[in-house]
Amino acid sequence: MFVTAFDQYAIEAFEQGVIDYVLKPADRERLQVTVERIRKRLAGRSDRTQAGGAVDTQQALRELLERLHGQLTDGAAPAGKLRWVQASVGQQIVMIPVDDILFFISDEKYTRVQTAQQEALIRKPIKELIDELDPKQFWQIHRSTLVNASAIAGVSRDFRGRQLVLIKGRPDKLEVSRSYTHLFKSM
Repeated sequence: MFVTAFDQYAIEAFEQGVIDYVLKPADRERLQVTVERIRKRLAGRSDRTQAGGAVDTQQALRELLERLHGQLTDGAAPAGKLRWVQASVGQQIVMIPVDDILFFISDEKYTRVQTAQQEALIRKPIKELIDELDPKQFWQIHRSTLVNASAIAGVSRDFRGRQLVLIKGRPDKLEVSRSYTHLFKSM
């Protein structure tokens, strides 16, 4: 099995008998398809295997696949939701785990991605991100702002009565528009 960012070697890999060729970044559903293919291949081999050493190796591989399958299904993002964001930091492209993102703010033709350590930019609008992120994890608090619910330190009010979301470990105060004040009624 190959897991790579380079699609140009796929044909050659299949000619060599590879079980699967997965392009990075791979999502959960795609990896589960690969795990099933490997399981089927191992099941077919175990039926034909007669040597004791080969059976032990296959058993170890089965156990490894079960652990991998468990990791794919335990505590991960809901199916079809983003797990990584590819963003620009200066001249570099970086892969940022969605769980590390504190908030997204629309900034003209870009969207600012803020983590505890860095600020990055993506070209995807908030409108598209809303559909790709887990709504239990990321709350829209303004038409131009999404915030990671676990990064919220609290909510305060300014002198005009507007709600401001305070972010853990950061000086940022994100304005909550009237359309989204219901999210913080109990606070």
